[in-house]
Amino acid sequence: MTYTGDVRVGGPSGVRVLDEVEIRKAAVGPMDNNTYLVTSRRDGAQVLVDAAAEPDRLLELVREGSSRLDVIVTTHRHPDHLGALTSLVAVTGATVAAGADDADAISAAADLPVGRRLHDGDVLTVGHLALEVVGLRGHTPGSVALAYREPAGRVHLFTGDSLFPGGVGRTTSPEAFGQLYADVTSRLFDRFDDATWVYPGHGRDTTLGAERPHLQEWRARGW
Repeated sequence: MTYTGDVRVGGPSGVRVLDEVEIRKAAVGPMDNNTYLVTSRRDGAQVLVDAAAEPDRLLELVREGSSRLDVIVTTHRHPDHLGALTSLVAVTGATVAAGADDADAISAAADLPVGRRLHDGDVLTVGHLALEVVGLRGHTPGSVALAYREPAGRVHLFTGDSLFPGGVGRTTSPEAFGQLYADVTSRLFDRFDDATWVYPGHGRDTTLGAERPHLQEWRARGW
């Protein structure tokens, strides 16, 4: 769980230090789900992406940042991405945000309200943090990614289970694959440049530049 580039590693997480934010990454639970904490270096605002498991460890991650937790974004409805959600909300009082078409399922599973229903093109603003919402339908109907843009221009994408090194996320039908492939190509690859860093829901990071040459291969194989 380490990063390349501007990195310091300590405790349970890898940390990427950017000009205005810090990004912490921890793999938790039996499926090694990646949880990310985005912290504003200007005002301490914090957004957690996918409270997947091990709530005590995730609380430690939050404390490594600025201690406060403003919003938890759940990228999609699958249980392995929200196992610690109820506990973290109870302790921190954070608002829950999720894609509109997955929000009811997440609310029922975690037995708590989704305070912010996200749509493609929304901007989630928390203090000095601004994260653009990208809808990526197919893995689930309401899957979302988040895009953070550095002042210098480089984009950082938190893609949940919609984009990984080596392909898009799992789908259950050719139609769902076609929808996910179309959204990933048009809303990510056609929009953001090769330097864009990708933080997936499981496994190692990648960049759009590393994955772009394989897009036609993914479409041909259908997964």
